[in-house]
Amino acid sequence: MTSTLGNTAPENAEIFSDIKLPPMGAAASGRQWVLRDADLREALTITQKAGIDPVLARVLAARGVGYEQVQAYLNPALRDIMPDPNIMQDMDKAATRICDAILNGEKVGVFGDYDVDGTTAAAIFKTYFNALSAPLAIYLPDRILEGYGPSIEAFRSLKNEDGVKLIITVDCGASAHEPVEQAVADGLDIVVIDHHMMNGPPPKGAAAVVNPNRLDDISGLDNLSAAGVAFMAVVALNRKLREAGHFKTTKEPDILSLLDLTALGLVCDVMQLTGLTRVLVAQGLKILGSGGNEGLLALGRCAGVSGPPSTYHLGFLLGPRINAAGRIGHARLAFELLTTSDQSRRQFLAEKLHTLNAQRQEIEAAVQEDALRTIETKNLNANDVIVVAGEGWHPGVIGIVAGRLKDMFDKPVVVISLDGEIGKGSGRSISGVDLGNAITALNNQNILIAGGGHAMAAGLTVARQNLELFSARMNETLRSPVQTARLNRTLKLDGMIAPGAVSKSFVDTINLAGPYGPGNSEPVFAIANVRPGYVKTVGKNHIVATLMSDSGEAVRAIAFRAEGEPLGTMLRSGKRLHVAGKIRADDWRGGDAGQLQITDAGEAA
Repeated sequence: MTSTLGNTAPENAEIFSDIKLPPMGAAASGRQWVLRDADLREALTITQKAGIDPVLARVLAARGVGYEQVQAYLNPALRDIMPDPNIMQDMDKAATRICDAILNGEKVGVFGDYDVDGTTAAAIFKTYFNALSAPLAIYLPDRILEGYGPSIEAFRSLKNEDGVKLIITVDCGASAHEPVEQAVADGLDIVVIDHHMMNGPPPKGAAAVVNPNRLDDISGLDNLSAAGVAFMAVVALNRKLREAGHFKTTKEPDILSLLDLTALGLVCDVMQLTGLTRVLVAQGLKILGSGGNEGLLALGRCAGVSGPPSTYHLGFLLGPRINAAGRIGHARLAFELLTTSDQSRRQFLAEKLHTLNAQRQEIEAAVQEDALRTIETKNLNANDVIVVAGEGWHPGVIGIVAGRLKDMFDKPVVVISLDGEIGKGSGRSISGVDLGNAITALNNQNILIAGGGHAMAAGLTVARQNLELFSARMNETLRSPVQTARLNRTLKLDGMIAPGAVSKSFVDTINLAGPYGPGNSEPVFAIANVRPGYVKTVGKNHIVATLMSDSGEAVRAIAFRAEGEPLGTMLRSGKRLHVAGKIRADDWRGGDAGQLQITDAGEAA
């Protein structure tokens, strides 16, 4: 090891030399540790000319940020990057039709989805309409009874029971050809606000189909989730109303106040945190930190959120509780939490979602345990793609279980819940393996009843009699890409640090390049030659440890879900290790204390 990043003085030019990783044995994860590529000259320029901490400068350079962009990157402003919403195909049509409905007093309805992105997109429209004192009917389907996407029955319910003339679909509808065409025949106007991939033309007769992933959309905004597209639609709508003189007699809504809901949808739908999406999330976190949506704040208190809001809070504390409603309850509960003005009702709903999430975790744990037993009994781990099925597994948690098993086995996993002769499945993939494309191909070969998705996640419906055929074909299709992806597994490091660098001030410095997530990955640092001292299991198979260096420096560390895994075994070995992970503030000890969230470890050679 030739240098560390523990000394952050600008004059420490060693930071910009080639850092050498120390020799080590095989890592617990099986991945090869590599330093993330960075333009070291650019990093040095950023430090010398912009006065940026050299550690942060290297992090920025490794993410392609140069000296000319550094101030805008560190201080993202929406006004500097916000495009005209009308660059999206059909956006002007959508805004015009919704504006006319508001001005003419027409009843409008929103048909949403039951996940976080769909719920927040619906809440964005509801909050905006409330600010206008305009009525808006909401229909969120039941995951179990109705499944994903619009139906003729749901559209007719909005028309006949709520008296709507215009329906806005959010997070769905772009491929709902039959329901949309029938709705138009029934005298309804349909505006689609979606972001899912489209392989063909929009539904016939729709008044507008706004989707950055439609084939003829050249906006370049395909990194927006439904909540992001909904926010853009509200911006366009607000401009139409202003041009029509509507705000001469009515107070203009505060559109920026919707950004915390927008950020939640973007993060929970795992959008790349680059460009406009990164700025929307950054601004949304600021809104939440300065007050924000009262429902999210109430839910955060139940979830134990502390400190400045972050993508971690959105993705791992708030998001799962919002999602729990649609998975084992009904999405209406989460939607109402985000939109009600009744404080006592809001508190009740926050506590209800917190309880539902705990129940979801119990159900998920039971399904995962059953799935692991099946994998072991049938030796399914010998396959390149694990397809595991079980009777009556709760369909609301199989996607989460698939994700857990994917992380555990480092292979694509499809988990299928069997009910009679039909199985409903959800799959998660590893980087470099396009699961959605494979499932779509098998669906086109009539091996599935239905199926599709994205590279990293997909859903399907399969006949029980075709289960073995489906598993065999999945393995035939994906064997080569899975093996190639696993051979090329790496853990990208942003540098080596001295144990003394693990502090809250270090975290505060690194977080200036956030928010972190897909496309802007959180920095991972390595610490060399430490020996785990105090090692203890806490919570649900988490391991806490004190890592001691030869010089006597101590680092507090935690490895989540590591007990019984190779990482946990290595931490309990008593051997000298190199460890890698993310630096976190230690809120328990407070002050400038920090801790290492261990990602991987390897025996020091």
